[in-house]
Amino acid sequence: MLSDPIGDMFTRIRNALQVGAPTVSLPASKLKARIAEILLRQGYITAYEVGEGAKPELTITLKYYGERRSQRPAITHIARVSRPSRRVYVGKREIPWVLSGMGIAIMSTPQGLMTGDEARRRGLGGEVIGVVW
Repeated sequence: MLSDPIGDMFTRIRNALQVGAPTVSLPASKLKARIAEILLRQGYITAYEVGEGAKPELTITLKYYGERRSQRPAITHIARVSRPSRRVYVGKREIPWVLSGMGIAIMSTPQGLMTGDEARRRGLGGEVIGVVW
């Protein structure tokens, strides 16, 4: 049993990027699929797929730039902000600017999961799940 499945997801993505793996697989959930959807929409990954069955797997296809020998990952940093031991909630005026707008903050709001920019435009606060750049 994992105490922090989102932290595990971020760690698996980070480890796969370090070794240059084309895909990463992990146990699926609706929250993880929604995070993968945000990463896809923002251009950090190429694709994701949720398998069927009793224990579905979430397979994320990672995105790289450059030639084969000099490939650089699209995600240079991915980190968990709000952890089970320390939740981080922010109001609509305290939503973090990640890398002066070059990165994204993934937030859980009353209207669902969204980027920090979307939450700022809608005037919503919530829990800061993680940051990506």
